Amino acid sequence: MMARLARWTWLAAVALIGMGLPAAMAQPSPVRALPLSQLKSGLHFSGKDVQALQADEFANPAQLWLSQGAAQWKRSSGANGPSCFSCHGDVANMKGVATRYPAIDPASGRLFNLEDRINHCTTRHQQATVLAPESDALLGLTWYVTQASKGLPIRVDIGGNARPHWQAGADLFQRRQGQLNLSCAQCHDQHFGQRLYTDALSQGQPNAYPVYRLEWQKPGSLERRLRSCYAGIRAETPPWGATEMRQLALYLMWRGEGLPIEVPAVRK
Repeated sequence: MMARLARWTWLAAVALIGMGLPAAMAQPSPVRALPLSQLKSGLHFSGKDVQALQADEFANPAQLWLSQGAAQWKRSSGANGPSCFSCHGDVANMKGVATRYPAIDPASGRLFNLEDRINHCTTRHQQATVLAPESDALLGLTWYVTQASKGLPIRVDIGGNARPHWQAGADLFQRRQGQLNLSCAQCHDQHFGQRLYTDALSQGQPNAYPVYRLEWQKPGSLERRLRSCYAGIRAETPPWGATEMRQLALYLMWRGEGLPIEVPAVRK
């Protein structure tokens, strides 16, 4: 009886694929190391002083970059191209956008993070030069767009063409690297809450980026934070804009599904 049931299950799966249904429908649901009910933002592991700084609308140092982003949203490009406002209207129309990146760009098939999408619009639709990674212009505009999704839960799409990228990011998260032979999972899945020198290890959640870090004295992207981790374990760091960084970010966003977008966030 069990053998016949197993055979029918196998035949049903083959039939689904043969009917041309998306491959993701025939794939088992990915297993989460951290149950959704146990997810905690990095703010939970921060000191009271950092929490208070983030909560203070006037003292929060990120406000400077947010104001720059607001001005840039309405500014036309140097090539007399349209402004962001010309196409999209009020930034409130960007509500929900930051919750679903990284995502596959339909035109190119590439995996874009939010900064990639902004730069794509900058060069293609505004006829302007690309905004440099970690520049005030790119960070400010990214932050301003992200603010429209403040408090909304992360929910990225890992189906279809995004699934191989998600899998690559999941593999990278588990892979030991560098001279210290450590993986992301060892710190952020297995030992979060424990002390590393004077600071508590967080779960490594991505819901607060771009973020103002006191150690940087300026905001930075998720990619910059990932690169800092590579340096911390003495691993070879991928070049700026590398696909594997977007793949890891996609996995992290899926891993943090349901956490609300924090903006403007502050960390130590």
